[in-house]
Amino acid sequence: MQPIFNKYAGFSYEILDKLEVGLVLTGSEVKSIRNGQISLKSAYVSITYNPRPELFLFKASISAYKKASSKLNYDPERPRKLLVNKSELKSLVGKLEQRGLTIIPLKVYTKRNLVKMEIALARGKKTYEKKEQIKTRDVEREIRRTLKREG
Repeated sequence: MQPIFNKYAGFSYEILDKLEVGLVLTGSEVKSIRNGQISLKSAYVSITYNPRPELFLFKASISAYKKASSKLNYDPERPRKLLVNKSELKSLVGKLEQRGLTIIPLKVYTKRNLVKMEIALARGKKTYEKKEQIKTRDVEREIRRTLKREG
């Protein structure tokens, strides 16, 4: 299986820290992910307290597996629990208390026979930072083109 990336994460957020977590999924969801039927476009991770803090993935769309028996009430965007060590979770909770930080999913992949997700602690970029990034990328692309023509 090829890893599925969140293409918008690097553009909209400044990545500060990365972490690998597991996902709690049903069997048909695992098969759908292995077929690449997952979208992380508007997905985010949040901490819920009941009574202990737990990580949940919201708005990640996993399509229903075509060959499985169709569930009538299957919700492709249901919240999914993320599995993380207690010490890592405490560290995330402490860092999230700082203003302006959020947790976003970066990529989903399989490791052996398990589905893993890489999440990141990130800070949202301002509009001028995004424009500056586009400008520098365009300048670098132009430099590469001219070097390729000359060389």
